[in-house]
Amino acid sequence: MGKKIKKEVEPPPKDVFDPLTIESKKAATVVLMLNSPEEEILAKACEAIYKFALKGEENKATLLELGAVEPLTKLLTHEDKIVRRNATMIFGILASNSDVKKLLRELEVMNSVIAQLAPEEEVIIHEFASLCLANMSIEYSGKVQIFEHGGLEPLIRLLSSPDPDVKKNSIECIYNLVQDFQCRTSLHELNPIPPMLELLKSEYPIIQQLALKTLGVITCDKESRTMLKDNQGLDQLSKILETKELNDLHVEALAVIANCLEDMDSMVLLQQTGGLKKLLSFAENSTIPDIQKNAAKAIAKAAYDPENRKVFHEQEVEKCLVTLLGSDNDGTKIAASQAISAMSENSSSKDFFNTQGIPQIVQLLKSDNEEVREAAALALANLTTNSTANANAAAEADAIDPLINILSSKRDGAIANAATVLTNMAIQEPLRTVIQSHEVMNALLSPLHSTNTVVQSTAALTVAATACDVEARNQLRMCGGLEPLVELLNSKNDEVRRHASWAVMVCASDELTAVELCRLGALDILEEINLSVSRKNKFSEAAYNKLLNNNLSLKYSQTGYLSSSNIISDGFYDYGRINPGTKLLPLKELCLQELNDQRAILLVNSKSDISPPPSMEDKSSDVGYGRSISSSSSLRRASKEKSTAGFGSPTEEKSEPTSGRNTVLSRGTTKEKGSRKGKGKKEEEKVKEEEEVMAMPKMTESSPDKEWYPPLDPEFCVYVFEVTKSILPIVNIKDQIEALAKYVADKMGGRIPKEKLSDFSWELHISELKFQLKSNVVPIGYIKKGIFYHRALLFKALADKIGVGCCLVRGEYSRAWNEVKLLNEGRKGATGSLPPPEEFIVDLMFHPGALLKLRSKEADLYRFL
Repeated sequence: MGKKIKKEVEPPPKDVFDPLTIESKKAATVVLMLNSPEEEILAKACEAIYKFALKGEENKATLLELGAVEPLTKLLTHEDKIVRRNATMIFGILASNSDVKKLLRELEVMNSVIAQLAPEEEVIIHEFASLCLANMSIEYSGKVQIFEHGGLEPLIRLLSSPDPDVKKNSIECIYNLVQDFQCRTSLHELNPIPPMLELLKSEYPIIQQLALKTLGVITCDKESRTMLKDNQGLDQLSKILETKELNDLHVEALAVIANCLEDMDSMVLLQQTGGLKKLLSFAENSTIPDIQKNAAKAIAKAAYDPENRKVFHEQEVEKCLVTLLGSDNDGTKIAASQAISAMSENSSSKDFFNTQGIPQIVQLLKSDNEEVREAAALALANLTTNSTANANAAAEADAIDPLINILSSKRDGAIANAATVLTNMAIQEPLRTVIQSHEVMNALLSPLHSTNTVVQSTAALTVAATACDVEARNQLRMCGGLEPLVELLNSKNDEVRRHASWAVMVCASDELTAVELCRLGALDILEEINLSVSRKNKFSEAAYNKLLNNNLSLKYSQTGYLSSSNIISDGFYDYGRINPGTKLLPLKELCLQELNDQRAILLVNSKSDISPPPSMEDKSSDVGYGRSISSSSSLRRASKEKSTAGFGSPTEEKSEPTSGRNTVLSRGTTKEKGSRKGKGKKEEEKVKEEEEVMAMPKMTESSPDKEWYPPLDPEFCVYVFEVTKSILPIVNIKDQIEALAKYVADKMGGRIPKEKLSDFSWELHISELKFQLKSNVVPIGYIKKGIFYHRALLFKALADKIGVGCCLVRGEYSRAWNEVKLLNEGRKGATGSLPPPEEFIVDLMFHPGALLKLRSKEADLYRFL
């Protein structure tokens, strides 16, 4: 054999780097390796980073600080499968860090992550890519990016993956996504229900729970509920409820069933299969509070549909709900109360709860839990609406006291519900009296000050319901409740404004409260509201008119009309016409004003003195008309003591009539006097009248230390006495009107022919009175030369004193007139019934006592000539 020759090893090429094995113990070094072009180095670097990130949140933050995220995003699309897999695994772990999620959104890597869900990718890539998306979908902006990049479809597909981790991550991500309405609506096209129902059969409870939670969200939409029913989903849910071993899924399963019960088809299906009865029995007998709570919620949801309520009533759901009211769990009590509230829309259910539900609900009103009290008050509010029997049952169960206590609750819903119950109860007078005895007006003060419009509205409505008595209105006024009520009139909320107007209308029923409301500005606010087409309502108009009826001076100035029911009382004054929005000054300010050249303000005041009221022996009462009439002795005293009282009369003193009829009403007597006295006597009377007018004191003189009183009018007191004695006893109403008209004309200058109307110097007479009184306010009794509007006011004032019904109407150009209604007893209708009363205008000028048919030529000439 020949000698072996050793083969020489060829040296490596000079341009090739010799292999180098490096052991790194610093994360920063490995992060630098992510930029290497070698797949092996990238794969090993990613593997090391993955292990490092698994160790905790601090390591994730460290990797973020070292700048590992950006180079890793590029590796998601690397050609090498191992590198791509390892990078995906890292992002599955890193995406749980909020700062990493924020950076990933900025780098817009969602498309690359979703691409890893492709069917050809490995299961492990599916697992970590879906985990990354599940973490990213927690925040809204992440949901948007996943949806916009088409992430829903591959996630639905992965629900059928053989790997449980992939299923878990995918269903978790879908659950997060469907919280958004847009994602939920797009889900229907992808037919997600069948794979989700398959997940209910999983051996892993977490997957089953996530699937049920997702179904609970998407079945809020009708389309999903239909798909669930069509895929026998209700059967699967019923089986879950029947399986005791799956009791950890019962709560979520009930939530899905609750949504399905909103559809009548599902309700009928459950009823036919016996599932509904099982559900109610399950809820009643379960020992798990959350299950009972969710069952009651399911009933409450479904009971908002009228047809569902009928089905529930047939299944005797009321008994189940009453049982749930006795639960030890507050959440169950709340849900049961809400279900009863919904079921009370059914009249039969409402009757059932009268004896077996209301006592238990009233007990819940006393709970320490505010939410329980609110839910109980809601149930009671619905049960007592349009049901006097239930309102009585609540009162018998002693509900009034806890309801009034709830008015001071911190929860607006509880206050509104309690106020509604009190309103429903206050419709009945006996219950209203009991409510008033619990000082409800004081309790309503806080709700009236609330900033919540629902509370404001219900509180105002409760005031309207409970302030029907004088004592209740006095309580409201004394506790300061009128001020916030008036403030509610300014509300921009239509219902608040309407209910506040209603309450003001009720409160304006007595004079004291009406005066206080006007002082607080209610009249001005209501006037402004009624000028607006969009803001006014029937109650605002009624409240305004009610307030005006208690302030007749303002009503007559604004509207120019007083009806027969508007009784003129002492202190009434006619300022003249004012425009809407113009404020009418009070009488005191007008009396204290400097003399001016404007129209005289006419005052009606029959008070004979300012001393305390005399005893009953010094007064006689007109029982028939409910007004007090001064006795003859007091009127005689007023007539005799005119000079000592400081008010001289422009006419002679008149002695007391000796008969029931006043002889001054006789035309024959008047003519006889006139023929006897002649012109010389008239001149003497004129001189005497001027002298007596000169003797009048100034009305503007007043001491700031003394209480102010309106100017006295002894002459008007005499007028009242005389018409009471002579005209009131007249039986025939027409004769009364004619007699009163002649009396008024006689006191105001007598008959004035049309052709001599321009010669009647009434203006000079009124100017002299103003000058001599040093006041713009002239008592009506002082006027001896009166034109249309003087006579019409005097007629109305005297007619009201003796109970003769008449209207006072203001016209143009110093015109005013009185309208009366008379029955034509001589004429009967075709059926034998009396015809409607005829309307007349009372002539006080041209032919005093004449009655002119309202729509006649003569009446038009009287009003408009």
